[in-house]
Amino acid sequence: MAQVTGHESGGGVCGPGVSTVAMLAAAALGWTAAYALNEYLWDALADRLGLDLGNRAVGAAHFFVYDSVKILLLLAGLMFVVGMLRASLDLDRARMYLQGRGLFVGLILAVVLGVVTPFCSCSSIPLFIGFVAAGIPLSITLTFLVASPLVSEIAAILIGQQFGWHIAAAYVAAGSALSLAIGWIFSRFDLSRWVEDVVYTTQVAALRMEGRVPSLAERAGAALAETKDILRSVWVWVLAGVAVGAAIHGWVPADFFTRFAGPDNPLSVVVATVAGAPLYVNGAGVVPIAEALWAKGVPLGTVMAFIMSTIALSVPQAVMLRRVLKPALLGLFFGTVTIGIMLIGFLFNLFS
Repeated sequence: MAQVTGHESGGGVCGPGVSTVAMLAAAALGWTAAYALNEYLWDALADRLGLDLGNRAVGAAHFFVYDSVKILLLLAGLMFVVGMLRASLDLDRARMYLQGRGLFVGLILAVVLGVVTPFCSCSSIPLFIGFVAAGIPLSITLTFLVASPLVSEIAAILIGQQFGWHIAAAYVAAGSALSLAIGWIFSRFDLSRWVEDVVYTTQVAALRMEGRVPSLAERAGAALAETKDILRSVWVWVLAGVAVGAAIHGWVPADFFTRFAGPDNPLSVVVATVAGAPLYVNGAGVVPIAEALWAKGVPLGTVMAFIMSTIALSVPQAVMLRRVLKPALLGLFFGTVTIGIMLIGFLFNLFS
């Protein structure tokens, strides 16, 4: 934990905490620059070396380095912000607020937060870890983990433009309903024993247990230490997960889904859901693919199942979540979401 310096403890020319604020501002600017330049730098490097990004091996390597850096930056930045918030807020009061308004209100808030946060399935994991460590009920945090990638505002806008706004509204409603249903089902069981201990034993949790309001420097130090601990424990899983996604990104044939999930296959929803999960494409990337499938005659429900499974059931997400969830809960989570997406696909096919 960081120690309070002379400037931060008061009486200095700069005033209490000014040096800490300056360092936090500089770190925020550095993080923002690194995140904004990430893709540009790798593109520029490939161009400088004369590499063809259309080549499968080069494309897969580009995907791996770009996405690894992106996710690690997101993980570091979000975990630090969440750590600062947890060290600054009265989490007991937040828990009492949720408990006083009942499970349903908590689930609704989790869905709303998931819908408005522009995170992919991997990027939402840092907030999930922070919520669990903060003591927010696991059913509510898992609801957020489903809703955040599944109900993508980018995908909803693109679906509205390409398929019609009534279909976009149905997509948002179906994804929100599925998230709520899964949260309610999980609330019926005690799942805490299936969460890895690393989530609960954090620097910020220890700081808040001291029973006093920590200084800005102490909050920043605890958040930084916690971020380092989590990065140290999950970076291998991040790289392994992105490597799987990169391999699929580079070598899965473009016509795979039109051959195996076409209109003549009664199990096309099952095929699209299972086959879409490993692709690891965000909402902006999957809708053009889905539009092409629809134009080739693939049923609307099959297309919706493909969109949802692609953005909500990524293999990299499963690999990274294994670091914080034990196999039983990981399997239950992915199994429930998979079945829910298939049901939505069959319903869309039935009524479209």
